[in-house]
Amino acid sequence: MIESIHWLGHAGFRIDGPPTIYIDPYQLPPGAPPADLLLITHDHYDHYSPKDVKKIVHEGTTVVTTAEVARKLRGDVRTVKPGDEITVKTIPVEVVPAYNVGKRFHPQRAGHVGFILTVDGQRVYHAGDTDVIPEMDHLQVDIALLPVGGKYTMTADEATEAVRRIKPRVAIPMHYGSIVGSIKDAQRFQRLCPPGVEVVILQPEQ
Repeated sequence: MIESIHWLGHAGFRIDGPPTIYIDPYQLPPGAPPADLLLITHDHYDHYSPKDVKKIVHEGTTVVTTAEVARKLRGDVRTVKPGDEITVKTIPVEVVPAYNVGKRFHPQRAGHVGFILTVDGQRVYHAGDTDVIPEMDHLQVDIALLPVGGKYTMTADEATEAVRRIKPRVAIPMHYGSIVGSIKDAQRFQRLCPPGVEVVILQPEQ
């Protein structure tokens, strides 16, 4: 399963299928494969990037996103909010909250989201832009894609606390190396994570 997950830099991922799934693509490399399913967590430019969406969306693409982003798109667009569940192109998608605690960048009232996808029997959690939040206590996932860059999201230390709550089998750091944070944050996260959790630091596709 891990070999099917490709980090595109920042918070962007592609999961190879079929179907081909993208989450928050940003600064995509040339020749990116077309998307069958596109998930967008919120409307900030580094998560909803119109020029990157244009590179991969085609007539058969289904987009799952928040109302704020959905208003800016055409085609097969499914609007979701925290707590929703939807199955698209055989992929079950659970929509979970993502928000800051004590920061102004991603208030809970904005309705930003993370996603849990079930792919090949594995539950993959993309946390979106979030801090450690109480809702994490109830998540059951196998693979967690977690921001570690700080400032706008969790720091490496805070992401470690998220791992303790979520208890995934595998954790993959994200949201560093571009706008905020560096590889040092990912490495610190790897060092701090509790035993029994495999931390995989992916190289971004170029």
